[in-house]
Amino acid sequence: MPEWLLAGGTGLIGGAALLLGALIAWFIRVPSRVVAVVMAFGSGVLISALSFELVEEAVSQGGLLATSLGFLVGAVVYVGLNLLLARRGARHRKRSGKQQPSDSGGGVAIAIGALIDGVPESMVLGLGFVGGGGLSLPMLAAVFISNVPEGLSSTAGMKNAGRGPGYVLGIWGGMAVVSGLAALAGYLLLDGASPAVLGFVNALAAGAILAMICDTMIPEAFEKASLYAGLIATLGFLAAFSLHAMG
Repeated sequence: MPEWLLAGGTGLIGGAALLLGALIAWFIRVPSRVVAVVMAFGSGVLISALSFELVEEAVSQGGLLATSLGFLVGAVVYVGLNLLLARRGARHRKRSGKQQPSDSGGGVAIAIGALIDGVPESMVLGLGFVGGGGLSLPMLAAVFISNVPEGLSSTAGMKNAGRGPGYVLGIWGGMAVVSGLAALAGYLLLDGASPAVLGFVNALAAGAILAMICDTMIPEAFEKASLYAGLIATLGFLAAFSLHAMG
């Protein structure tokens, strides 16, 4: 099978986890505390993956300077976009309670927010195939495991805000497709790039993902599971690190 097709398919699989979480939340009333626990676990998984699969790889590819620059740029760009979206009603897009807006303007912002949350990690999945690197199973597992609670929590919040099934499932179905396209773009655009460029892009994605975790995932986990969110996140980190160490 061509590598470009594998890259796109891997992104599609990772994005499909968002739709899976959305379907669970739409048809099953999941207690908010359970959502928070799964969100905390997913946060730990992603932090581990960006540490050992992205930043460590970025340093070996491009060195400390390119990695540091990419990491900071990724975080600054994500936070800047997130601030703009927050002013338009997307601040609580991953919250499972009644914080999400019900107006159409807020709905558009939430949809765009889902896009900027998912694209960096999807591009990384495609980037893993550049230069014959092949599938990074720990990274795919981390994206999939973290995307399920993201889709679940956000969908629960959308339901509480009065969104219909067409809107909710349309967003997450569309995000699954966009995730596949982002992974494909990551492969096609960077195939043949220099190690310094690859290191910069890996670090850029890592910075954006860490900012996303802190801005949108950890608040949901802490609000409903504050007494043990740290422990659950630690278990998620350990699970992802174990996959990395065995891989």
